[in-house]
Amino acid sequence: MLQALGHDSLDELIDATVPKGIRLNRPLRLPEAKSEYNLLRELRGIAAKNKVFKSYIGMGYYGTITPAVIQRNIFENPGWYTQYTPYQAEISQGRLESLLNFQTMVADLTALPIANASLLDEATAAAEAMHMAYSLKGSDDKNAFFVSELCHPQTIEVVKTRALPLGIDVVVGDHRHPAEWAKCFGALVQYPATNGVIYDYRKFVEIIHGAGAVVIMATDLLALTLIVPPGEIGADIAIGSAQRFGVPLGFGGPHAAFLSTKDEFKRSIPGRLIGVSKDVSGRPGYRLSLQTREQHIRREKATSNICTAQALLANMAAMYAVYHGPAGLKAIAQRVHNFTAILSAGLKKLGHDCGAEPFFDTLTVRTKTSAKEILQRAASQGINLRPINGNTLGISLDETVWPQDIEQLLSIFGALPPSSSALSVSSVVNSLPANLARASAFLQHPVFNQHHSETELLRYMRTLESRDLSLAHSMIPLGSCTMKLNGAAEMFPVSWPEFSAIHPFAPADQTAGYHELFKNLEDWLAEITGFAAVSLQPNAGSQGEYAGLLAIYHYNASRGQAARSVCLIPTSAHGTNPASAVMAGFTVVPVACDDQGNIDVPDLKAKAAEHANNLGALMITYPSTHGVFEESIKDICAIVHQHGGQVYMDGANMNAQVGLCRPADLGADVCHLNLHKTFCIPHGGGGPGVGPIGVAKHLIPFLPSTGSARVSPSDFSVGPVSAAPYGSASILPISWMYIALMGPDGLKEATEVAILNANYIAKRLENHFPVLFKGSHGRVAHECILDLRGFKSVTVEDVAKRLMDYGFHAPTISWPVPGTMMIEPTESEAKAELDRFCDAMISIHAEMKAIEMGRADKTNNVLKNAPHTAEAVISDKWNRPYPREQAAYPAPWLRHHKFWPPIGRIDNVFGDRHLICSCIGMEAYA
Repeated sequence: MLQALGHDSLDELIDATVPKGIRLNRPLRLPEAKSEYNLLRELRGIAAKNKVFKSYIGMGYYGTITPAVIQRNIFENPGWYTQYTPYQAEISQGRLESLLNFQTMVADLTALPIANASLLDEATAAAEAMHMAYSLKGSDDKNAFFVSELCHPQTIEVVKTRALPLGIDVVVGDHRHPAEWAKCFGALVQYPATNGVIYDYRKFVEIIHGAGAVVIMATDLLALTLIVPPGEIGADIAIGSAQRFGVPLGFGGPHAAFLSTKDEFKRSIPGRLIGVSKDVSGRPGYRLSLQTREQHIRREKATSNICTAQALLANMAAMYAVYHGPAGLKAIAQRVHNFTAILSAGLKKLGHDCGAEPFFDTLTVRTKTSAKEILQRAASQGINLRPINGNTLGISLDETVWPQDIEQLLSIFGALPPSSSALSVSSVVNSLPANLARASAFLQHPVFNQHHSETELLRYMRTLESRDLSLAHSMIPLGSCTMKLNGAAEMFPVSWPEFSAIHPFAPADQTAGYHELFKNLEDWLAEITGFAAVSLQPNAGSQGEYAGLLAIYHYNASRGQAARSVCLIPTSAHGTNPASAVMAGFTVVPVACDDQGNIDVPDLKAKAAEHANNLGALMITYPSTHGVFEESIKDICAIVHQHGGQVYMDGANMNAQVGLCRPADLGADVCHLNLHKTFCIPHGGGGPGVGPIGVAKHLIPFLPSTGSARVSPSDFSVGPVSAAPYGSASILPISWMYIALMGPDGLKEATEVAILNANYIAKRLENHFPVLFKGSHGRVAHECILDLRGFKSVTVEDVAKRLMDYGFHAPTISWPVPGTMMIEPTESEAKAELDRFCDAMISIHAEMKAIEMGRADKTNNVLKNAPHTAEAVISDKWNRPYPREQAAYPAPWLRHHKFWPPIGRIDNVFGDRHLICSCIGMEAYA
């Protein structure tokens, strides 16, 4: 490969690619690499420092039973966790169907017709709903948002964090006292409340609607199998977490949140929406709907910066519902409620006060003795309860509870006499009042009523898996998305109970192992980036962007420079950049790029000077979005600093820097990292992700807090940006393992090989497709952009679809430049796989030339008709002017193994014009 590039060594290639003025002139100060076997033993020792208690803390997090068939065949299966976001619908039909099941499940249970394909966690979903309500108010001058004091505490804090830079006044109060409601554009309540009470919100909803405001209900999917759903009460938006549907606690995540809403609000819903369309033969097919709402299109006009989801966890939750079905879910819910009623009766017999209000699974117990003593007694038996105040405790039950657990809980609160056994009070079950009991049916679609044996569910999941192309099949050469190896040894610890079975609000003395891992990872990432400190809390790249900009926002405010609200962003930036900036309180000013794809430095100087008095930040990606190491990067940072601004670096391309250069050394003040890209957390079909931020010393006080937010207007600390103190904690061991396995030399070599692979592909293809941007020595960084705009009869989308026939997922298309392909091979791919991909592209180039030169029909050809399904190829109605063999087997390796796209090309326009986002409607198309 080096010989093809004209270099004698990797060092020589790197010298020609990475500007010498930014190079790190020493090895990274990290522990030396270790073997998989020894490192897993070491991590076992760290994990053992965590104490796995049985937690009855609640607050939106519950023990759950992950069906073994789902754990083995989705959670631990690379066929599901290495898939990419389903932008190429024809080879993503399996997970798209599963995510449609998730949407249907949420829509049915909440009784609201439109649900998205998951959000990051319950607290951020509440914040997204607030922002959605804010955007719906139009020209209304109302600027207050009511939040019930009976919402989960972490939800209240995240909503406060998100409201502040937008100038929204959060009013926290009692939903039973309407003094402040008339001033609000929206209101958020918890149903059931965090104290366990199921309030009847009908009157509240009526009053809020009378004031012209939006009602948001944070709710519990399991409870909704028994109680009247939000849509029937009149709520406009429902949000919550699907965690208790088979997704482990994981010290807080990742878990799939949800948001559902009325049909009239569907074009304002944040996140992804899976819909039904049809392919060229009229067969129903799934796709991402309403894609024009996404942030890379709307940019600073976006109402959300979300560009990801929790797809893997949403798929687990959806399969949990498919496995149990409506009757099974209701039986689980009834059992949990019955045990709660039994516990309540037993506690009352012991003289404790559990209140008289209706409940589902949670009791607020006013103890007749010291709550502290009861907590100590519980801890001595490996049990966590929720401390509320001096004589009040919370207890939340879940599906893992058995009769002996109720007996144990009662013994902790004071033993009952033998004749008053807890289980003898079963007459108290079914205690929900009639006006709160659900009467409507849910999950009536056949998919939720025919896969209740392990055999049937296994076959269903395997069928869906076979309809998706993942890293288990071939390389996924997506620029800026870094689809690299997710090593099996790195994945093992995620399933260990010492990491997966811990509540995010468990006492600190039970999580010493987690905190040791956090400290290691924070220190390693600080060394890799050159920053003074790192926060692991943001649970997606978009959240890392937001947290980094929020740190700058609060830093400026703390210096009396709140007017520094202009954020300069290159026109080539990822669309989440401007969306995040606006959400963090900034006004976006675009900066031009030159013909080489670099920042136009004269334009930057002019804009920085023009806005010198209110310049807050520059957002920049490095290497550039165009796949080039900009040699003027230090000068760019200096210009911004000279005019009083801070430099935010988007770390999407950090995998081209590790071991070679560091963001802090380049002049950046803050940088977010995509652990799901550079540091090997898998994409999971569109999530989970982790987006920690590194900051310079002066920004350390403005990292997201792991507790409550500011205490006074003069306090410039930053509240939490995710529901759990450490975000998606349970997948952090993956990145810990990756860094520790690689060591300083391995990390540097991975970066060098990624650059080698990208340049090798660019070299092999440059005579067929011009490489759009190169550095001063004719080299690209870790990705290259191929220009397809010279072809008149064939589009870049045609090439993307034809690649499916060759067994490949397409590279990133038409971004950052329309009509181009951005290819990033990563360091994980062997030369043989790179050559196979290049051979496919060269073969497709010949097919394109044949069309351009008139040797093939301009409309009826292998590219316009791609992808070719098995059904189309074997059909008796073959009426195409090229042989079936060319359609199905255009390359020799396909005879050894062929991935057949399950459907033909999707009609995107039809899908948006006829929006169907639940299982209802598939039969109509069929």
